Amino acid sequence: MRFLKSLETVPVDLKEPPLIKGISLSPKEYIEDLGRKLYVKITENIQAEIEEVTEEDCIQYIYDLVINRTFEGYQTEIKTIYGQLQQILQVAIQPAPDEWDRLYNVDFFLEIDGKYIGLQIKPITYEQTPEVYRWKEWLSKTHDKFEKDKGGKVFIIFSIKKEGRKVIYNPEVIDEIKKEIDRLRNK
Repeated sequence: MRFLKSLETVPVDLKEPPLIKGISLSPKEYIEDLGRKLYVKITENIQAEIEEVTEEDCIQYIYDLVINRTFEGYQTEIKTIYGQLQQILQVAIQPAPDEWDRLYNVDFFLEIDGKYIGLQIKPITYEQTPEVYRWKEWLSKTHDKFEKDKGGKVFIIFSIKKEGRKVIYNPEVIDEIKKEIDRLRNK
């Protein structure tokens, strides 16, 4: 198990040319150097450590990787929604039932006079920002069905990590949600 954990400590920051023993390397040279270090680590350490790894260690590692990290990401998204949107909108935001998640691709909802506004939260990276329109296109059919069945629109909120915290990438959606709240209240 120690070997698997030790792989997580390999540095992968390529923002600036890395220095190895005072020598500046290109990203290609840096990656190749990391590969060589990994090879040495594997060939020199694995024989002793492989005997210590149990099936249970591997199962536990996968649980940690899949469940705990996914849960941490989910918790971060909840904080983005409740921490920012609920404060701005001054309306209670609730987690959507599982059925709504499957049928409508809705993570959260707001209830306004017996009608519902859906919220779909999508964490993205800066590299994914040009692909935002594809998410909207892909989700539009289920969101249209939600509007027909529940009375309100669904809004996609993209969250992005900026300066170490999650922020709403598309803040213009807040005004759109406010307009939809007004529309439903005035029906």
